[in-house]
Amino acid sequence: MDARSEQEMQLSSGIAAFETKYFAQSMQLLSPLADQGEAEAQYRMAIMLQNGLGMVKNEAKALYYMQKAAEQNHALGLHGLGFMYLEGEGVKKDYLKAADCFRQAADQGLAGSLTTLASMYEQGLGVAQDLDEAQRLYKRAGF
Repeated sequence: MDARSEQEMQLSSGIAAFETKYFAQSMQLLSPLADQGEAEAQYRMAIMLQNGLGMVKNEAKALYYMQKAAEQNHALGLHGLGFMYLEGEGVKKDYLKAADCFRQAADQGLAGSLTTLASMYEQGLGVAQDLDEAQRLYKRAGF
């Protein structure tokens, strides 16, 4: 088995462990991949660190991994980073950055980002209030 196939198998196993809530096992499998720049592993490591799943909660490291996934245009990484900026979780609240992250994830068709961005347009949070744009985004998300 070549190194690439081995990495893919490790990623699949790490995701399976995550999905079945074996977080400590998932962390062991995904941590080396996240450190090697694998966006999906980075995103899932961020979620586990953010919520203390299988490890001690660490917002700074969660932010680090979420940013790394987002930098690779990983839709869920962008969405997660958007929420960190929106809620001020591990980072100073920044509605402009949050809207930018949600917009990039929404451009990839992520329904959660479309609805969050729509809500931000409704409230004028990080963007100019625009009810027409909010409705357009809600519609795109299937509402």
